Amino acid sequence: MPDHVRSDAHPDFRNKPTLKGERLWLRPVTVDDVPALLPMFLDAEVARLTGSHGEAEPDQARIRTWYDTRQEQDDRLDLAVVERATGDVVGEVVLNEWDPCNESCNFRISLVPATHGRGLGTEATRLLVGHGFETLALHRISLEVYAFNPRARRVYEKVGFVAEGVLRDALLREGERVDATVMSILAPEWFRHRGRPGAVGPAAR
Repeated sequence: MPDHVRSDAHPDFRNKPTLKGERLWLRPVTVDDVPALLPMFLDAEVARLTGSHGEAEPDQARIRTWYDTRQEQDDRLDLAVVERATGDVVGEVVLNEWDPCNESCNFRISLVPATHGRGLGTEATRLLVGHGFETLALHRISLEVYAFNPRARRVYEKVGFVAEGVLRDALLREGERVDATVMSILAPEWFRHRGRPGAVGPAAR
């Protein structure tokens, strides 16, 4: 059967895998990861780039409750991003908003401050998107990226996400209205380039 042919298998979101890359591991996120992830919730720039409207001081008890229930979810996948060289948790990646009728999910990634610019986001994105297509048999993975976050958009483009359109004035933050670009990657595209659209063919594998 060709790689891009979809199966009728139900995605097994209860199976929380460990995915190994060159510099990163993705593994099930747990409540014990909260201290390492907390800087994401406290950093003003992370909040701005993700369009968060949260309170100045996040409710740590609520955050702990959230992460303590991630392994029970049967319609989404939340994985911690772990740097192999140090064992440090440096962020999280998520497949959520699962649409079983259309075999699609939303993708989200967030890294702790001071980890950007090292290619970790690109590797983490490739790992989880690849799992979504190759193991969960998804057909479409999508996301939204705000106009003031070109760095994130470049990461998504490097993995093969394609811009589909613009949600005008999608975000109101601090008096400014900001557009969001909808991007997606489809299973046939993934199986053609394996997250490296500039190296289509055997090199992409």
